[in-house]
Amino acid sequence: MTAKQIQEYILCLKEERYYDAHEALEALWFPRRFEESSEVKLLKGLINAAVSFELLKRGRKPQSKKVWANYLKYRQELFKTETKHLNDYYQLTRFVEEIHKKS
Repeated sequence: MTAKQIQEYILCLKEERYYDAHEALEALWFPRRFEESSEVKLLKGLINAAVSFELLKRGRKPQSKKVWANYLKYRQELFKTETKHLNDYYQLTRFVEEIHKKS
């Protein structure tokens, strides 16, 4: 994870550009997608959060709920992840959950 992608993800979420937020983290996740690490699964969860918001924005509430459930499943990886970016992940999960509460 790099600060650039984190900041891009947050900016996109703030601007309700959820598809772009998805793309910002996808650039980190995609090359590592076959790894079985908690960090990679957590990235996948954060990507799912952005997808959930995009679906909600498009009026597809049932699909949004389903994708949000995937976020929640992968969010649990936060407690297993050993990385120097752990604080960033905590901040990101709090941020996406605040957006979810408002939606």
